[in-house]
Amino acid sequence: MGSSMLDMPPWKTMKQFLLSLVVLLSLLSSTSFARDATHINNAFGSARLQGAGKLTWWGLDVYDATLYRAGNLNSPEFALDLRYQKSFTGISIANRTTEEMKKLGIPDMQAVLWGKELASFLPNVESGQALTAIYTPKQGTLFYFDGKQIAQVRGADFSKAFFSIWLDPKTSAPKLRSELLGQNCPPPLISEGC
Repeated sequence: MGSSMLDMPPWKTMKQFLLSLVVLLSLLSSTSFARDATHINNAFGSARLQGAGKLTWWGLDVYDATLYRAGNLNSPEFALDLRYQKSFTGISIANRTTEEMKKLGIPDMQAVLWGKELASFLPNVESGQALTAIYTPKQGTLFYFDGKQIAQVRGADFSKAFFSIWLDPKTSAPKLRSELLGQNCPPPLISEGC
C-alpha cells in the first residue's frame, strides 16, 4: 500500500517541513533584494550577487542595497544598487554623500567639490526608484537612475571615496556593510586584502 505523510514518523514530517520552510524563506529573502540587473549585466557581461541588505534610520526603511560583482567575487568591477523606500531630492542625497565622505576622512574641500558634482546630476527619487553606481577601473563610476545611465565620474579617488560610504570598515552603517559583503572580501578598490 502507498505511504502518506500521515504514515511517516512525526520527526521526519517536521524535518521535511522545516527544510521546505528554510528553502522557501531563503528564496523569498534573496528575491526581495534581487532586482532587474540588465544595466549591470550590460556593463560587465554578467553580474554576480555578492550581498544585500536594508538601510534603516531611526526605525524607518531608507533603501534596499544590493552589491554585485562582475563575473566572480574577486573581480575589481562591481555595482551598488540602491532601491529607495522613501522620497529624497537629488540635492539631499548629494549632501548626505558629502557628509559621509567627510566622516571617512575625505578632506572637506574635496568632499564638497564631489558633492557639488553629484548634485549636478542626481535626480529626485521616489519610493521604489533605484540609483545604481557601477565601478570599472577603465571608466570610473557610472551612475544609473532606474536602469538608464545619467552620469560618469572618472577617477579612482572619487570612486574609492564614494563606495567607501558603504564598504569601508569605518562606515556609519556597519550592519549593512556586513550584509553587502557576506563572507567575502570588499572589492580591491576598497581593500587590497581581507
